[in-house]
Amino acid sequence: MQDYYDIIFKRKSVRKFDGALVLSDGDMSDIKDEIERFSPLQKDIDVRFNIVKREQTTARFGSNCLLMYSEKKPLYLLNAGYMLEQMDLFMASKNIGVCWYGLGKTKEKTFDGLDYVIMLAFGKSAEGDFRKNPDELNRKNTQDIWHGEFDSDVKLAVRAAPSACNSQPWKIESADGKITVSRDTKVRSIIPRSMLSYFNSIDMGICLDFLETALDHKGYKFERTLEVLEDGEKPRGLEKIAEYIVAK
Repeated sequence: MQDYYDIIFKRKSVRKFDGALVLSDGDMSDIKDEIERFSPLQKDIDVRFNIVKREQTTARFGSNCLLMYSEKKPLYLLNAGYMLEQMDLFMASKNIGVCWYGLGKTKEKTFDGLDYVIMLAFGKSAEGDFRKNPDELNRKNTQDIWHGEFDSDVKLAVRAAPSACNSQPWKIESADGKITVSRDTKVRSIIPRSMLSYFNSIDMGICLDFLETALDHKGYKFERTLEVLEDGEKPRGLEKIAEYIVAK
């Protein structure tokens, strides 16, 4: 697997594109090949991806959009964030700018019988369009999202994870070789409460991808266990998402 740890700090949401820069046929071929290399969080969830011109959606920037479709099984939103963030990092490594377009719409509500989930708007960018220093991050302080001793490089990577309207819903605890990742269901955001759980569930998948990218980079071995809510459960406060048993 490609090591994208350094790209975590390069990537940023790109919303302005230079019309003189155009994705090449090689870029598009690389993107399609990368889709085939995605690692799912849940292998039993059927997913599809479709690349369309931006004009076929309501996105306002970029040249193209990558649309994700999925079965609506437990954890499908977590899986969506986890998989699409792999593309976000891959594109940043190729100087292709990306923005998660949560409110983007497409006429193709279904694809191969699967439901539309979310899209990435993307286009060719210049090196200067990306982040140059982790100090540029507009994020919560590390101590506000992660409690407990652990590798500072891993903590820094998780802190950099993008989220809907920068809501950063994750809370992490570490102790005795165990990392527990939870979602703060009371997080404050400009996102309407009726939509917050949807987007923050995708965000948590992004968080897990950043965490695992950093763990792999630093040489940690880990076993992941995902939590599935029982029907009707609606936790208020912290909703446990995943637990990792970690060792060097």
